[in-house]
Amino acid sequence: MAILETKELKKVYGSGDTAVHALDGVNLTVEQGEFVAVVGTSGSGKSTLLHMLGGLDRPTSGSVTVDGRDIFALKDEALTIFRRRKIGFVFQNYNLVPILNVFENIVLPVQLDGRRVDEHYVNQIIETLGLEPKLRNLPNNLSGGQQQRVAIARAMATKPAILLADEPTGNLDSRTSQDVLSLLKVTGQKFGQTMVMITHNEEIAQLADRIVRIEDGKIVGAPA
Repeated sequence: MAILETKELKKVYGSGDTAVHALDGVNLTVEQGEFVAVVGTSGSGKSTLLHMLGGLDRPTSGSVTVDGRDIFALKDEALTIFRRRKIGFVFQNYNLVPILNVFENIVLPVQLDGRRVDEHYVNQIIETLGLEPKLRNLPNNLSGGQQQRVAIARAMATKPAILLADEPTGNLDSRTSQDVLSLLKVTGQKFGQTMVMITHNEEIAQLADRIVRIEDGKIVGAPA
């Protein structure tokens, strides 16, 4: 079953002769439980695509369907709620709250939504990512790799329909990058999590189930 689908997705910045077509008719389908890597160079449109998939920015035209909902048919407030409940994000810069400890950071999105934390499920994620010894630590007492594992746990704590990772190892050395990506894949497989990862790194992309390439705002190569 397709959990994510885009149809003729376009994003144009500016107008006339200076218009930039950041996305130019992207059609992409991601199946339930699939781990897809979107690979492209700087300026290819991959980050713009991720922002559209996550409902962080609205397209010029086209549609994005997540878990059966056309997300851009939603008004801003409804989209914010949908995004919080259905889409998990892992960014390059971790974005942890510095005054909260590891456990508090992980469960924060669930609490902000006014929902009860599924402690059994969250504890399983924590165990899988090897974070048990660090639960009371503040982010500034963690290594980069540990902070990114916390960010992954936080993204999964809400049981999202899809997890989006934007250059998740961009601030990590090569060895730590491999460790974090391997854990991301193992965790995704264990919990049946659908994931889309944006990266420029071919080696990292090989860990995904499928690689989609984007150039000049268009999907190229094999059908997506």
